[in-house]
Amino acid sequence: MRLTRQSNYAIRALVYCAVNEPGLSRVADIARAYNISELFLFKLIKPLVENGLLATVRGRNGGIKLGKPADEITLLDTIRLTEENFALAECFEDGADCPLIGECDLNGALREALGAFFEVLASYTIADLASKKRSIRDRLGLTALDLVTETAH
Repeated sequence: MRLTRQSNYAIRALVYCAVNEPGLSRVADIARAYNISELFLFKLIKPLVENGLLATVRGRNGGIKLGKPADEITLLDTIRLTEENFALAECFEDGADCPLIGECDLNGALREALGAFFEVLASYTIADLASKKRSIRDRLGLTALDLVTETAH
């Protein structure tokens, strides 16, 4: 199983916002930090805002921020919004035509594995990933941004 780029960057955007609190984060800065396009990031942010994981602040000094505390946003919350489906095999999909459906233990084993995967994702929060705040801020270039912002005022 492999998560999509959408999931990967949605989680990264949430971590960026978490380590940048209490400040607002700009999409351009997040895109630059992760070397991704702003358009791609805007598409990722939309469902996160619609589902309350991120909040937008309009205006000249606007941006985005976490929609709720980082310790209340699980990896599972994010991945459920960004992954299209979790069909690990054909027998998970509607209309599957395998003659063994209902008689094969593969489906049960894969469902159990998927359940364990979800359980682990539900046990980690954005706060867990952002726990090394200072180090992450340095790696994302947030410390340099702070200095530029402070000298501009």
